[in-house]
Amino acid sequence: MKKAVPQAAALLLEKLLLLAHLRPLPDTDTDRGEPPPPPAPAPPPPAAGCLQRGDLLEVPRTLFVHFGIYLGENRVAHLMPDILPALTDDRRQIQRVVTNKRLILGVVTKTASIRVDTVEDFAYGGSILVNHMDRLFKDRLLGSEEAARRAEKLVGATAYSLLWNNCEHFVTYCRYGAPVSLQTDKFCETVKMIIRDQRSVLASVLVGLAAVVCLGLAPSTTLPTILITFLLWMAG
Repeated sequence: MKKAVPQAAALLLEKLLLLAHLRPLPDTDTDRGEPPPPPAPAPPPPAAGCLQRGDLLEVPRTLFVHFGIYLGENRVAHLMPDILPALTDDRRQIQRVVTNKRLILGVVTKTASIRVDTVEDFAYGGSILVNHMDRLFKDRLLGSEEAARRAEKLVGATAYSLLWNNCEHFVTYCRYGAPVSLQTDKFCETVKMIIRDQRSVLASVLVGLAAVVCLGLAPSTTLPTILITFLLWMAG
């Protein structure tokens, strides 16, 4: 039973990732019968010669931005959720490209690794922004060599937290001296807005009533409904 819970959570996250990568179909002109234009290919990552050691690299994804520190010689240090470092010490297996299953299980079990990959593997077909965050942390900017050395010292297995220790915390610590995640701050602000919106109280009541109707009147349905509604009401 204990093993079924993380497996179910991993399956749910895997489905959500698949849905997150779906794209809506473009409108087509049915009268003309014209096919939709092909999607524009992603621009290639910048050549290694254009990057400087210690640069902060960003790759926009579907729902988030992935970050890394350039170490020179076409190598990037970045933090990724990964279950494998918790299961084996075999560096050859760990160094292989992280699959979706490894990543999802790493998120569920809160394990990760700060690894070194090529620029191409890090970009994974996406476009790269270079030092895009420097404008926000002008007063905290460390030397490029110091940033690269910090990243190299941290390479290896580490704990993972979606909110408190993710790839953005890693790179901001290396380049600016303090772990910060603007994505986490934005997420928390969104959660605050949802909690403060009194419509969330009504939504929780409706969901609770639906659970009672479908599953019957029992402590497992009524207590969560009352508790969640009360907490949302008091926090709003």
